[in-house]
Amino acid sequence: MPALIPPDVARRIRLVGLDVDGVLTDGGIYLGDVGGTSMEFKRYDVQDGLGISLLRDAGLKVVIVTGRVSESVRLRGAELEVDHVAQDAHARKLPAFRQILQRLNIAFDEAAFIGDDLPDVGILRLVALPVAVGNATPEARALCRVHLSRSGGRGAVREFAELLLRARGEWERVTTEYEASRSAAALEVLP
Repeated sequence: MPALIPPDVARRIRLVGLDVDGVLTDGGIYLGDVGGTSMEFKRYDVQDGLGISLLRDAGLKVVIVTGRVSESVRLRGAELEVDHVAQDAHARKLPAFRQILQRLNIAFDEAAFIGDDLPDVGILRLVALPVAVGNATPEARALCRVHLSRSGGRGAVREFAELLLRARGEWERVTTEYEASRSAAALEVLP
C-alpha cells in the first residue's frame, strides 16, 4: 500500500518530474533495424497518459527527464503536451532538472519526481516529494517518501496522479471535468 501524501505537501507541489525507462515504460527497449535504419521502440501505458493529462488539468507542470536520447520519448512528450522533455545521453539528469526548474521559476521544494534507479538519485534527494515506482531499486526506494504499488509502464504514474490529486482535494473536480468534456463531445456527434 503506498504511503498517503500529506495535504500540505501535496498542495505545495507545482511540478511533477518523470523518468522514462522504468517509470513511463517497463524499462524494456526494443532495438532493431529496418532497411538499414536503426529503430527503437518503447511501450507506454495509456492510463499513465491519462494521469499526466489529469495532473496538467489540475494546473501542475509535468516534465520528462531521461538519461537516454530517444525519438520515442520526444513523440510521447509531444503527444501528452508535457511542459518540457530533457534527454541526456550521459544520464546527467540533475543539471537538466535544475535548468527546467529555474526556467519555470519553481523551487525543488515545490517539485515531485518519480524515479526508479541510480540516475534518479540526485533529483530524488532534493525534491519535496520523491516517489518510487513498484519496481524501483533499493537505492532509489530508500530516498523516497512515497512508494507506489504499481511498476513503471504499468500504471505507476496514474497511481501517483490519483494519490497527489486526492491529497490536494482536486481528484473529484478534475475527473468530473474530464468526463463532462468527453461526454459533451460525444453529444455533439449524436444526431
